[in-house]
Order: sequence, then structure tokens, then C-alpha cells
Amino acid sequence: MTDSIPARRPILQPSHPGTLLREDVLPALALTVTEAAARLGVSRQTLHAILAERAAVTPEMAVRLGKLCGDGGRVWLAMQQAHDLWAAERALADVVAKIPTLSAA
Repeated sequence: MTDSIPARRPILQPSHPGTLLREDVLPALALTVTEAAARLGVSRQTLHAILAERAAVTPEMAVRLGKLCGDGGRVWLAMQQAHDLWAAERALADVVAKIPTLSAA
């Protein structure tokens, strides 16, 4: 499997998955945080931390969200990965600039 690398990296940080959950998904499903947490089998605090963008969507949570929403866990994990990678690229830009790019002969 090969990873595709976009030609241009986004200027704006990709949304945290918690934003989509908070702003679109839970309202569309007419679920409160308490109801959604119960259906996901997690604590209200755990879900609230994701909705507040203080916690990341883990692979385990992605599986749960994928089942609840019917879109599969990969969608949620990809959103988290895009969000985290964008932040890491910027945080480490000075360090990475000093790392040489090697190629096999």
C-alpha cells in the first residue's frame, strides 16, 4: 500500500473530528452528549473531551463512531490524522528543515 501525498499541503488546519461531531453529527442525529456517550459505550467526560477538541479520536473511538454513524472508523481516524499531521509539520518545521533527504543508490 502506498500513501498518496497531496501536491499542496493545506494552509488552514484540517478540522478536529470533535468539531464535526459537535456541530453537525450529534445535532443531525438529535443526540445529546449524554445519549451519544451511552450509545458509544464511553463516559460522557470522554466524549466531551473529544467534542471540546482536548482529546484525539483514538482507533478504538474511531471504530465506535464509525459504527454509530454508519461510515466506518477509517473516516474518523483519517480526520484525526490530517489534523495532527498538519500541526506536527508546523511545530517541527525548523527541526525537519535540518534533516537531509536521502535516496538509495
